[in-house]
Amino acid sequence: MEKAIQIFQDNSQMFLDGTIKTLQISILGTLIGLLIGLIVASIKTIPKQKGIKGVIHKIVVMLLDLYILIFRGTPMMVQAVLIFYGIPYLYGVSTDVNITAFLIVSINTGAYMSEVVRGGIIGIDKGQFEAAYASGMTHIQTMIYVIGPQAIRNILPATGNEFVINIKDTSVLNVIGYNELFRVTKTISGSSFDVFNTYIVTAVIYLFLTTVITYILRHLEKKFEGPESYQLQMGNQHQI
Repeated sequence: MEKAIQIFQDNSQMFLDGTIKTLQISILGTLIGLLIGLIVASIKTIPKQKGIKGVIHKIVVMLLDLYILIFRGTPMMVQAVLIFYGIPYLYGVSTDVNITAFLIVSINTGAYMSEVVRGGIIGIDKGQFEAAYASGMTHIQTMIYVIGPQAIRNILPATGNEFVINIKDTSVLNVIGYNELFRVTKTISGSSFDVFNTYIVTAVIYLFLTTVITYILRHLEKKFEGPESYQLQMGNQHQI
């Protein structure tokens, strides 16, 4: 343990930089992934259309289902390698590791979140859709002002879980050279010639991050649920 502490002290700045990189990509990727999930789920829940609109909608839904199938059915590491090295190979255009890493996490998270959001939308009473449509709202307006806020509240635990997963899974981005915590650990272990103690430090950092973030997310969930008791004021009487 003393060796692990010494390795941490000697390389604290590198560990900090890697941790910050991991948090940045995890936070941005989860937020953009959630936005992608909201858009995809909103499109997939559009009521059946007639005529050419219906045909276009079916084609779009088929393409979105294919996107979900591919990105949920293949490892993020494989996706990262294919995109980072595939674009230069196919089109002769160089790729930036930071942009590629951001895109991979966002698109991968979006594929998972789209099904989570769709489940959250389906779980809302259909009467709210009918009431919104009856009042003259379009599907987009209904999703933004009526269904969306409720769906986000319903899927908050799943979103938080996806965020925690991303903190750990972004370690696969080291294969394309993204300098997150795991890649930094590989560099430090190579220079210190002490793989075991170096990775103990990294394990503790990951555990600390996921534990603290899980606690914060649970606290936020309770806030969204509201107080356990409500007070209604009626004249001079109070009901709890």
